[in-house]
Order: sequence, then structure tokens, then C-alpha cells
Amino acid sequence: MRIFLVAGEASGDALGAALMAGLKRLAPGVTFCGVGGALMAGEGLDSLFAMDELSVMGLVEVLPRYRALKARIAETAAAIAAMAPDALVTIDSPDFCLRVARAARAANPSLRTIHYVAPTVWAWRPGRAARMAPVIDHVLALFPFEPPYMEAAGMSCDFVGHPVVAETRASAADAAAFRETHMIGPDQPLLLCLPGSRRGEIARLAPRFEKAVTRLRSRQPALRVVIPTLRGVAPLVRRLAAQWAVAPLVLDAPPDRRAAFAAADLALAASGTVSLELAASRVPMVIAHDFNRLSWWLMKRAALIDTVTLVNIVSGTRAIPEFLGPACRPEPIAAALSGLIGNQAARDAQLAAMAQTMARLGQGGAPPGLRAASSVLARIAASSV
Repeated sequence: MRIFLVAGEASGDALGAALMAGLKRLAPGVTFCGVGGALMAGEGLDSLFAMDELSVMGLVEVLPRYRALKARIAETAAAIAAMAPDALVTIDSPDFCLRVARAARAANPSLRTIHYVAPTVWAWRPGRAARMAPVIDHVLALFPFEPPYMEAAGMSCDFVGHPVVAETRASAADAAAFRETHMIGPDQPLLLCLPGSRRGEIARLAPRFEKAVTRLRSRQPALRVVIPTLRGVAPLVRRLAAQWAVAPLVLDAPPDRRAAFAAADLALAASGTVSLELAASRVPMVIAHDFNRLSWWLMKRAALIDTVTLVNIVSGTRAIPEFLGPACRPEPIAAALSGLIGNQAARDAQLAAMAQTMARLGQGGAPPGLRAASSVLARIAASSV
């Protein structure tokens, strides 16, 4: 069996590696070709070119590289035609991946195409599913409520679970060791600050978060602050954190990040999948995010839901407080954080929503990578009949 995979960024590389591991387990002898990163390489993929070439976001960043990206699309489609795989699996990164699928399908109309990560049509731009359908046969969804949206557009779809449920978590002993190493007393409130993973959002949110933390510290003098971040943006975070009145501890090593999550009492985070990471570690949180005026206006016009926090969406609750756009101001954020420290009912409501979220995302079941592999193989078998 031959599978061609295409991933365009780090999250897709992780999904692809888990899928490959699942396919090797369920279909020994399977061979791979395609585009991916270090994790997929570790599972046996010899990438056509460096995945980092595709990690470009935003119109201003894409335009200077448009011709190069277009050439990579053609090169990838040609490699798919040469391999004649049993299936093409594109992973997230729709701007690149769906163009590859379109070109590959044009060259071979009978090619089986599978896309991993459904577009968030339930949140905004519902027409994206219909635009996918002519080039994608089957979708692997991360959220349990997504299959009906994909099926309505004409594609088959399986919920395979969210990767957050399979991520390694630190133990209580790791949490205690973290506090001891950094001289954080067992009764000292420990706050995680997570101002995003991209340079633009970090530059926008970090000063706002600092003001909120300073206000919180005036109410909680024993407060300690940790900023878990990623190595690629750690120098920027450290430069910004050096100006904070409440000196935070900045961590970029994955084991330290996991231990900090396990040790924390509460978190202030940008919107995004980090809310699921916090939920998996049972850390009560406040979500805050700001945007430029045009982005906020467009988002408000296009939004189909009244919350952006994934824990709220998956659990069907509104337990996690949000401060978005004009509401992203230091004083109300600090007040909400202070309330989480002193209000056990609010903490319990969040913890219940987190537990429900993790259960609905597949916690306790088969690993998402294995479920995704089973879905891919079932689709191939069904198409062969």
C-alpha cells in the first residue's frame, strides 16, 4: 500500500506522524511519500522539500513567495502522479494542500483524496466545505460535531479524536518538583501567561497581559508567573518579559512546559488550541485576545458562534470567561483572574466543562492517530469495492 501525505506546518507534522504510526501498525508494509517535517521523517517520510517553505501566513508574507509556492504545488502534484498512491492525505494547511489536491485530481480523476482537519465552517465561512468537496472525498475531523457539516457538503467524514487527548502530561510529582526547583511555595498562586505562538499576537498581547498581571499581583502579593513558550519565539518573549513589573519565569523546553501546566493554579491565555491543553491539565483559565480593528470588524461580521474558546464550544457551556477585541482590557481581565483564585464555584464549573470537553474529544479511547489510520484504510477499502 502506498500513501502520499502533505503537511505544511508543525501541527500538521504532528498529526501526520501519528497517522503514519497508526498506518504502520494496521497495515504493515505501507510505504510513504510526500511533504512533512521532522516528526513525519521519524516515521519514515523522505520529504520532497523542507516543510518550512510552506509555513507562511498572511497576504503580505505570501505574495513575495507566490511563484515559489506555485512551483511547489506543481512539483508535489507531479510526484503524486508518479507514485500513483492508494490515497492522497492532505493535512491542514488548506491554502497549499487543497491546491495540491486540485492539481492531483485534475491529473488523475480517480485519485482517492482525504483531508485531515475539517475547516471550521461551524465558526465562520461555511462555504469552505462546499469548495473542498470537488477535490476531497473524505475528511478526518478533530471535533465530534463536524461530520454533519462535511457530509452536507458531499464528503464522507469520520471523527477521529483530537490530538490533545494523547499528549504526554506531567505527574503530580513532576508538578511538586517544578515548584521546588523554582522556589514556588505550595500555597503560592502560580499563574501561566500564554500570549500566543506567533510573533504578531505575542507583540500585541504581551503588554496587555503584563498590565493585567501587575493588577492581579497587587491583589495577590504572593503570585508567581510563568510564561511557557515555544523555542522559535522564546527570544521575543524574553525581551518583552524583561520589561514586566512582575518578573516572569520564561520556559521553552517541552518537559518544563508540561511541568508548569501541571503545577499551575490558573492561566491567562490567548484564544486558540492552548485552551484545550489547559483543559487537559485541568488549569482554570481566562481567555483574552485583541485584534487590529479591521480583523475584529471582519470577524464579528462573519462569526457564526458567540464564543471563540474551544472548551466552551465543545462542552456546550460558557464556563471560560473571554475578553476579546475592545473588551481585552487589563482591569476586567485581572478581576476575572482574581475571582478564579477565590471562587471555588467558578473553578468547579470550569473543571466540569474541561472534563466534558476531554471526554467528547476522545479521551480514554483509542489514540487519534490510530483512529485516523483506521478511517483512511476503511475509505481505501470502500473505494476499492
